[in-house]
Amino acid sequence: MKGIWERLYNGIVKENPTFVLMLGMCPTLAVTTSAKNGIGMGLATMVVLVMSNLMISLLRKIIPDAVRVPVYITIIASFVTVIEMVMHAYVKELYDSLGIYIPLIVVNCIILGRAEAYANKNKPLLSMFDGVGIGLGFTIGLTTIGIVRELLGNGSVFGLRVMPESYEPIAIFIMAPGAFFVLAMLCAVQNKLKLKGANRHVKGNGGCNGDCATCPMKELEEKEAKENV
Repeated sequence: MKGIWERLYNGIVKENPTFVLMLGMCPTLAVTTSAKNGIGMGLATMVVLVMSNLMISLLRKIIPDAVRVPVYITIIASFVTVIEMVMHAYVKELYDSLGIYIPLIVVNCIILGRAEAYANKNKPLLSMFDGVGIGLGFTIGLTTIGIVRELLGNGSVFGLRVMPESYEPIAIFIMAPGAFFVLAMLCAVQNKLKLKGANRHVKGNGGCNGDCATCPMKELEEKEAKENV
């Protein structure tokens, strides 16, 4: 159970693909014109991540190293095709909004990266929850960006009017440059919060000096690791 929670926390916070690893920027910047698009793309990617991680982990011992990447892409493409057909059948409006970015999930570096870095080396259950964690982190990132862009650019969230009638929408936020502005702003906020969190654990008045090798937190983590052995 500890490993499962660690996978979830890792994907949502420590290795958030949007705000920490800065992966999957193409759909992040292109489809997040609204919160609905953001959560739709995030959930579709998460389903593909979970299923492909599970399948690759189950087959990891029989996939030859020489052809593992083509096999990964074939597995991922199969799940993307299924997701695309389901979305076309049941959520046509969202399908039309996301357009070409649904089939492009196949080449999303997040999915192939987790297959190579984690699913290929770990058991199915942990690999599946690694996909859930990374997928949730990606979904949270896209949805957050979509909410901010839709709020500032349209005065609404999930299609519901939030701003007063007197509010004048800032059109640039639903255009391409707005995606960069919002992503930069949210990354800055996240980095500021992480820095404050790090400084709280450093004794003395020096705070974080940027030298991780001499950081007191490193000694504390090593001590805790020895105690847990």
